[in-house]
Amino acid sequence: MNTTALLIGLGPLLGWGLYPTIASKIGGRPVNQILGSTLGTLIFAIVFALYKGMELPTGSDLTFSILSGVGWAIAQIITFQSFTLIGSSRAMPITTAFQLLGASLWGVFALGNWPGATAKVLGAFALVLIILGAWMTVWTEKKNTEGSNLLKKAVLLLAVGEIGYWAYSAAPQATSIDGMHAFLPQAIGMVIVAVVYSAVLSFKEKSAFVEVVSYKHIFSGFFFAFAALTYLISAQPDMNGLATGFILSQTSVVLATLTGIWFLGQKKTKKEMTVTVIGLVLILAAATITVMI
Repeated sequence: MNTTALLIGLGPLLGWGLYPTIASKIGGRPVNQILGSTLGTLIFAIVFALYKGMELPTGSDLTFSILSGVGWAIAQIITFQSFTLIGSSRAMPITTAFQLLGASLWGVFALGNWPGATAKVLGAFALVLIILGAWMTVWTEKKNTEGSNLLKKAVLLLAVGEIGYWAYSAAPQATSIDGMHAFLPQAIGMVIVAVVYSAVLSFKEKSAFVEVVSYKHIFSGFFFAFAALTYLISAQPDMNGLATGFILSQTSVVLATLTGIWFLGQKKTKKEMTVTVIGLVLILAAATITVMI
């Protein structure tokens, strides 16, 4: 692995690792966060497409790429909702675990991954590590009914949101274009969801379109877009390849969790912090196993 490939591979670490913390720090409602984030992603994608001289795909390639972005935006709205319940430092390891579980199970049952008994045993072991690691990141010393109920609600929301993240990853597999050509239509799909969601909520509460905080989130959208693009480049065979690129991208959960604790006041006791770090290590170890078998 050369230095350039490594630096590009760490792009998702910075982008996806800082994105939830920056979005939470800017504040506002989930509708403000998704509207600004998707606008930022669209601006980034347009600039990239113009720089590379790429045209929009057509036909089913365009349709499935847009559906991919729609899936992400719906899932991200749900994730932002979970932030309001348990904070980003607790929500991010859970959603990462669900995404790893979803991707692994989809690969096994739909794509024929993990052939042979040994691969399936190792894969099952990795899934257990993911579940255990996610549980450790939300473990608390002091139990209370209200906190437990909020956690259960957040976990349920994030489980539902995994359907959207699955669509974000799976839909492009039905196209004949690479990830970089799918980037702009994905961003278009994201904005469509954000605009429709904002418009619907405008009938019940203050419109996100007229709130300044919505447009501040364009900045956070740049971080997501940077991560998504560098991951697509990193996963190419002449860079880090899909397996290594995926593992490097999953390190973002560590930064997202720790920056949420350090900069958003999402406090943990010394014992909770120790257990959380161990849980994060287990999730990363499991991610490594799933792409190596």
